[in-house]
Amino acid sequence: MAESIRWDWLERHRDDLVRLTLEHVQLTVVSVGIAVAIAIPVGIAVRNRPIPFLAAGLIADVLYTIPSIALFAFLLPFTGIGATPAIVGLVAYALTMLIRNTVVGLRAVPRPVRDAALGMGLTARQTLVRVELPLALPAIFAGIRLATVSTVGIATIAAFVDGGGLGELILNDGIQRQMFLTPILAGTVIATVLALTLDAVLIVVERRLTPWTRARGAT
Repeated sequence: MAESIRWDWLERHRDDLVRLTLEHVQLTVVSVGIAVAIAIPVGIAVRNRPIPFLAAGLIADVLYTIPSIALFAFLLPFTGIGATPAIVGLVAYALTMLIRNTVVGLRAVPRPVRDAALGMGLTARQTLVRVELPLALPAIFAGIRLATVSTVGIATIAAFVDGGGLGELILNDGIQRQMFLTPILAGTVIATVLALTLDAVLIVVERRLTPWTRARGAT
């Protein structure tokens, strides 16, 4: 017979659930933030250079294909246990979709639009900041949303390197206690809700930053 949910266990560990959820949010936000800070400048630098773009994409793809536990274990001799190897690994996984979406968004800006901006006297840097990046925001945000949702899931593996987060519920309180179902389900459900919530927040932020897309959709 399947094990029933131990509601009393959840009630007794309410503070732990809140603490681990906040740790998971921190792992996700910090990792995605660092990845965005790396990926957007890289995407800008390689957007018109096929060979550097292929090289950057290849490196990111190779990192993404490494199993998360193996990558975290490889980092341990250099970083020790804790949040650091978890964040480094999560940043590496997020880079692939962020670099690609940045480049795709920038390349999708129509050439006549760029030429018009230059013709109005804007420098190449001003054109990038005032025209190209704003028009590329929907694609960039699509990458950020994908990276965020993916990071929430992968971050549960951080428990294997003592990185904190909801993985502690699944691994330490669940799997290592003879498959105690209650914390496993709690960690899974909270992580799923967290991913959906962060995605919804990013959708709102994107809409606030790109009001012209709503106006265009209403016509």
